[in-house]
Amino acid sequence: MKIVDQVKNDIVTIRLEGKVMGGPDATMFHGKLHEYINSGKKRIIIDLGGVEWMSSVGLGMLISALTTAKNNQSELKLANVTKSIQSLLTITRLTTIFETFESVDEAAKSFK
Repeated sequence: MKIVDQVKNDIVTIRLEGKVMGGPDATMFHGKLHEYINSGKKRIIIDLGGVEWMSSVGLGMLISALTTAKNNQSELKLANVTKSIQSLLTITRLTTIFETFESVDEAAKSFK
């Protein structure tokens, strides 16, 4: 998995690419997330447009990220959710806890 992150207009976008399976990649992802939250960034978008495949551990990584954000009074949204990931979210009934958007721009516009 590759992680590309940027900050624009005080909104953090973390783009995940490749296969999301957890392990050392999850540790690196959570490290970046905590780094941004600890520096005061409260609006976070996870861009999933480049994800080829996601395991249940990868899904757990997203759930953990959402929990971390909420526990730190931050907002986390998902953007560019592929059909396979949307299906995974639907099957696991996680569509009710994640806010998903067609694009990073739509997600960014939805912040309060």
